[in-house]
Amino acid sequence: MVPLMVAADRIASSSLTGASVVSACALLFTVASFWWLNARQGRLKAWEPHAFAAIVHGSTARLRLPLVLHNTGPKPIVVQDLILTFPDEPASHLPLLWVSSPSRLQPGPDEETKLPAGFVVPGREAQQLFLEFEAPFSGFLPEARDYKAQIQVRVGHRKGWRPLLTFSLRAANIIDPDRYTVYNNAPLELTKEDQKRADAALLELLEEHGDGSPPGGRRQGDPPNDEGDADTSR
Repeated sequence: MVPLMVAADRIASSSLTGASVVSACALLFTVASFWWLNARQGRLKAWEPHAFAAIVHGSTARLRLPLVLHNTGPKPIVVQDLILTFPDEPASHLPLLWVSSPSRLQPGPDEETKLPAGFVVPGREAQQLFLEFEAPFSGFLPEARDYKAQIQVRVGHRKGWRPLLTFSLRAANIIDPDRYTVYNNAPLELTKEDQKRADAALLELLEEHGDGSPPGGRRQGDPPNDEGDADTSR
């Protein structure tokens, strides 16, 4: 009789332990699912723009980019500020600051512009923005080549500047630097006529600022540096 009672106690204890394990696993799964669906901090992603607007007039460089921001997590992300940099260029090339948020890519007298201000990207949502960057005396005098450009961002839940998007800015497509207009940023071959116009316009711009050599010593026509596709980070 006693052995039977001991065996029954062992079976009951084993069942209780199994039930406890199942309950604990269910609780952990519930908590993890809640965190993943409602409390997880996501990343801010962006993609290479297919077009851009540019003007390089006198000592001022201004670029306008269409940007899509996607928040991969459920929690909203506060974007505090943005800058545009050229990581592979000389240190004399100052960052281009975020100066406005226009309503469209094509510049014009009747467009609506907003001063830069922090904004929120809701969880698991995407937003399309037009961002204008400018820097007086930036040192950026474009040659007819590709540039490695990087947009950096300051977000509310982290400290300091963080890389958001690295992409190729195809300055060879800028055939009229004194005119603020839109250019294609796709890796397409220019016609010989357009290439001559771009070379002549950019060379004239460089000569206005010196002996034809851009800051950093490279002259127009030097081989460009090959860079990879866009990269994203937190």
